[in-house]
Amino acid sequence: MSNIPSLNGYFEQSIKDNWLLDALTDYQGFTLQYHDVARKVEKLHIMMEAAGIKKGDRIAVCGRNSAHWAVAFIATLTYGAVIVPILHEFNGEQIHNIVNHSESRLLFVGDYVVNIINADEMPQLEGIFNLPDFSLHTSRNEKLTDARERLNELFGVKYPNAFRRDDIHWHVDNPEELCMINYTSGTTGFSKGVMLPYRALWGNIDFCQKHLGTYIPRFSRMLSILPMAHMYGMAVEFLFAFCSGYHLFFLTRLPSPAIIAQAFKEVRPDVVIAVPLIIEKIIRKRVFPKIQNNAMKLMLQMPVVKDKVRERICKEVYEAFGGKAYEVIVGGAPLNQEIEKFLKDIHFPITVGYGTTECAPLISFSDYKNFVPSSCGTPVSHMEVKILSPDPQNIEGEIICRGTHVMLGYYKNEEATREAIDSDGWYHTGDLATMSADGHIFIRGRVKNMLLGANGQNVYPEEIEDKLNSMAMVNESIIVQRDDKLVALIHPDVDEAKSMGFSDEDIANIMEQNRQELNAQLPVYSKIQQVELFKEEFQKTPKKSIKRYLYK
Repeated sequence: MSNIPSLNGYFEQSIKDNWLLDALTDYQGFTLQYHDVARKVEKLHIMMEAAGIKKGDRIAVCGRNSAHWAVAFIATLTYGAVIVPILHEFNGEQIHNIVNHSESRLLFVGDYVVNIINADEMPQLEGIFNLPDFSLHTSRNEKLTDARERLNELFGVKYPNAFRRDDIHWHVDNPEELCMINYTSGTTGFSKGVMLPYRALWGNIDFCQKHLGTYIPRFSRMLSILPMAHMYGMAVEFLFAFCSGYHLFFLTRLPSPAIIAQAFKEVRPDVVIAVPLIIEKIIRKRVFPKIQNNAMKLMLQMPVVKDKVRERICKEVYEAFGGKAYEVIVGGAPLNQEIEKFLKDIHFPITVGYGTTECAPLISFSDYKNFVPSSCGTPVSHMEVKILSPDPQNIEGEIICRGTHVMLGYYKNEEATREAIDSDGWYHTGDLATMSADGHIFIRGRVKNMLLGANGQNVYPEEIEDKLNSMAMVNESIIVQRDDKLVALIHPDVDEAKSMGFSDEDIANIMEQNRQELNAQLPVYSKIQQVELFKEEFQKTPKKSIKRYLYK
């Protein structure tokens, strides 16, 4: 892997090539051009140097997606320090845990996060910066305080003849050098700090540029919806976009369906990166109500007009995503099969990828033109993928992979590292799948989620949930095992129930009808014996996966 180019060289080259182009915009806020990003990075370098930050020291960032979040990230890597991205959805205690465990010396925080943290709980921090203006919230370092107060003066002394492209000379990274510690959870005892080297980020960017970049040229627009502290949003929305000369818009606020729909309409992104929850809500709330009427259903059965009707429906869906996207890429979790079938039937450019934080994140992906329904693509370049099964095409087994994208290990956790990466360098994902002869991966579920039926058969809750989530009045569900019984925990569509005037008893009757219809589709060993209703949505991780362990 010694022939891998410098990741920081990608940042430098993109800034120089796109010097006067728009780079980062806070949606309905300010815009930074590529040269503005470079100036801000240089100023942060001056403050890091004044604070005595050394190569390899950890610097944490926690806040909603924003242009300044991206600047803090780039400044940290190009200085040679290690970035510790923290999901802003974590509570104060979780943020303290990560900052302390990672031994971070500096912390950048957004205006929401600053109100939930306590500097006294993070005693090793030397400075806390406010992301909106890079002002110092807390400083325990006199030289850092002085540098912040005299920053423009120090910048002028360093660059007396103005700051130009040729003045950029940043840290030249080594492929195996640690550049990021990404925590999978903020809870003590559950949290693992995934150590990612520069090569892992480079490999993801390189793959995206050689595949997506073929269809999405410079000057394209992207809308950043997913949290950048999560690897999927960071690699595909942020890093790939910035290194390719795109104009990236950050939502900067809670991504409600209404705000996302408005942003799609105004930004008109050239590619859409999303998790299933976003796609499913847009389709169910904004598209299905317009097309699921008797007249439309009747026309879809008529050979003479059905193709034109599908074309019209596809245009309607396309407009919901801005009307310009080359394709919509779904990742982070499986897409509901009813939604996927609908999109494929109308020839909508949808595709699904697969990855993990430990692979920064991409393991498999296929362009929509090569997408096979129910799959999550084929192995990406730089990666080998195998299924641990005597017959991978027909019998599921654990997905294992190795290559450029794989992490160095878990920070301060050698035991967990040994469990995840074997002696031959294969990373064990914990996901179960089959693989077709041409390399398409079909995920069945998580090893740890798999249930054992009464007669020893394997039951995959995700497969049952996918069917159940498409049934009447079901908003989301979890299948759990109580003794030898399978129970469906369901959060009904409360808004729909209210609009229909349904009582609790009506909803219970609908769910019982759903249970019977579902069981008619399932083998005996995976039938649902009982339904429990939840009035509130299930608690979720930042990537919108349900926290199953809370409901077992």
